[in-house]
Amino acid sequence: MTIALKPKELKPKELKPNGLSKLKANKWLLGLLILISMIGVGYLTYYQLVVVPQQQAKLKIQTALVKRGNLTIAVSANGTVEPERSVNVSPKTSGILKQLLVKEGDSVQLGQVLAYMDASNLQGQLRQAQGNLAAAEANVQKLLNGNRTQDIATAKAQLAEQDANLQKLLNGNRLQEVAQAEAQLRDAQYALRQANDDLKRNQELYNSGAIALQSLNTFRTSRDRAQTQVKQTQAAASLMRSGTRPEEIIQAEALLKQKQEALSLSQAGSRPEDIQQARAQVAAAEGAVQIIQTDINDMVIRAPFSGIVARKFADPGSFVTPTTAGSSVSSASSSSILALASTNQIVAQVAEANIAQIRMGLVATIQADAYPGKTFTGQVTQIATQSDVVQNVTSFEVKTSVPDPQHLLRSGMNVTVDFKAGELKNVLVVPTGAIVQQNNSQGVFVAKDKGDSVFVPIVVGTTVNDKTEVKSGLTGNEHVLLSFPPGTRKVSTANGRRS
Repeated sequence: MTIALKPKELKPKELKPNGLSKLKANKWLLGLLILISMIGVGYLTYYQLVVVPQQQAKLKIQTALVKRGNLTIAVSANGTVEPERSVNVSPKTSGILKQLLVKEGDSVQLGQVLAYMDASNLQGQLRQAQGNLAAAEANVQKLLNGNRTQDIATAKAQLAEQDANLQKLLNGNRLQEVAQAEAQLRDAQYALRQANDDLKRNQELYNSGAIALQSLNTFRTSRDRAQTQVKQTQAAASLMRSGTRPEEIIQAEALLKQKQEALSLSQAGSRPEDIQQARAQVAAAEGAVQIIQTDINDMVIRAPFSGIVARKFADPGSFVTPTTAGSSVSSASSSSILALASTNQIVAQVAEANIAQIRMGLVATIQADAYPGKTFTGQVTQIATQSDVVQNVTSFEVKTSVPDPQHLLRSGMNVTVDFKAGELKNVLVVPTGAIVQQNNSQGVFVAKDKGDSVFVPIVVGTTVNDKTEVKSGLTGNEHVLLSFPPGTRKVSTANGRRS
């Protein structure tokens, strides 16, 4: 407390020689008091601003005990839910969707019928192709069976008949046939003379007016017919007397040879080339039937694999076409029937520094953002051999199976994957935040008596989350600093900058 003294007010006329000395003494005492007050205020300020913060900082320094324990190695990565397989289901040929048997969200099995296409235009083609096949098969069977016994007998009879005709021609006409021809000629000549006599008598009657001209013409016609008959019988008799002509014999011999060859072919059966050709026609007809039958079978749309109907693109009556673009659930073609997705999997991006700890079959714990507190368990099924570089960050794609019988996980969900890479047993462990970099050495500050600390270099091993393995430099039971007095922690390991 500062006390201000007020001097007694004296009139000039009341001042005495010893009063002046008292006044000077009071001023000196006042200055001393002011000086003491300023020193007290300065010390109080120094104590509050310097001493107290240092004492509080020492009281707030946190330490951790270095001890041995088991360190579970886990690699954490972000990922998404994706189907193992996804495809847009569409017909092989364009057509009308006749019937759709599933809806979005339905689970289907491999080979299950999903839809029917209109196949009415193919039924007629199938019947025609089947008829062609039946005809080709019948032709092959006919060739294999050969000619019937009746056909062979007919060929033999025709050959015998032709042989007899040839022998007749070679032997010439018999005497009886010549005599018969001459007798027929004499009869014709007699009939001609008789006709001439009749015509002559009736000509006289006509001239006398006894008969009409019509009657006369009738006798004249009879006479002309008799003349023609004489000429024919004369020619026949001449042929009978002259015998068979050489040309007729040659013609008969050629016809006989033709009949012999026909009989030989009939007895020998079908040629091998004809049978092969007929069988080739059967194969072609079978191929035509198979093509049309395949087209009809393709009108039944079946599931190519077991999965879930992700989206529906068409209704019965819609015109759908084969999908030629790359198929995916998210980018589907409107000409398809539906999108089918198989069992889900987890696709995670693992940092390059951690990929060496990932192996096939490794157990993974999966947490989805959509289901807080719920975990799923899976196993690593695939590790990418090619890295992905995004914004200068290198990572590898790791696929993990995820059994999900309740179908809680859906494609596109964000998840966090923790891979259990192993466990280090009975190792020295320090908090990762206690490790600092100083003088190009990595180490920790070990607490000593009276609140002091000393920097101890260490060799670190595996770091898992907030704990790091110490391979050398510490023996255990030391206390390492987690918080540092001002000026103690020179360089931070987190960013390498002075703090």
